[in-house]
Formats: sequence, C-alpha cells, structure tokens
Amino acid sequence: MHLFLVHHGDAVGPDVDPRRPLSSKGREAVERAAENAAGRGARPAVVWHSGKLRARQTAEAFWRACNALAEFSATRDLQPDDPPAWLRDRLRGEPRDILVAGHFPHLPRLLALLLTGTDDGPASFPLHGVVALETTNDGETWQEEWRIQL
Repeated sequence: MHLFLVHHGDAVGPDVDPRRPLSSKGREAVERAAENAAGRGARPAVVWHSGKLRARQTAEAFWRACNALAEFSATRDLQPDDPPAWLRDRLRGEPRDILVAGHFPHLPRLLALLLTGTDDGPASFPLHGVVALETTNDGETWQEEWRIQL
C-alpha cells in the first residue's frame, strides 16, 4: 500500500479571503507537483482532504493528475491539530493506495509517527510538498519512497 502525504499549496492570507484559497503561485506549484507525482507513478485509489478550501483545491489537482477515477472526499482526522494516531489507526490494514492533502503541524507529526513510531518531534516535511510512503505489512511499519520539494 502506498500513502502520499501532500501539504496544501501556498494560500492567500485571511485578510485577502477568510476561506484561504490557493494563491496563483500556489495553484501553479500544486499543478507542477501533481504532474511530478503522477510521473513517479502515484495513482491513489482514494484522495482525502481536510475539507478546508486550500486542501481541497490541492487534492483536486492531484486527483486530476494522478487518478481522476479515484474516490474523492473530505474526511475526518486531517485538521492541523488532530492527533496523528487517529489517521495512522485508520490506515492500518487499508489495502488501497491513498493520497492525503492536509496541513502543518499534522502532516510532519504523522510522518514522524509512521516512520519512527512516535510523534514527539515532527519529521522533516517539505513545505507545500509531497512525501510518498509504502507499507508491506498492513501499516505496521512504513518506509519513505520519495519526496517532492517545492
């Protein structure tokens, strides 16, 4: 099973738009990252996002570039301050490849938890980037395959 963790693209500030959509720079960078991920073989069967506009817009770009036939939805356990163990537990035994579009500090903490077993200190995670992981034992242990730094 492959897991693609994606930090949403650059968003406008709340003073510009309180919904915080992607900036034009953010949209362009997300499109490039999505094409790059597709070129590396990312083909998730499921695309989840937090429900926040910037995460949904990011997830949509990856959905279009990587697998427009994938299941696409907002889901729980992806808010910036949600405990990463919640999502880790949902991923255990999951057979489908999943792409998650979310936020800091959740994504670095989730990455640390999956790679080291603890989320005490966040792992290095590329700002507005992607980290691809793989598990071969139903989500008990994970290995990083590649990352995209924007």
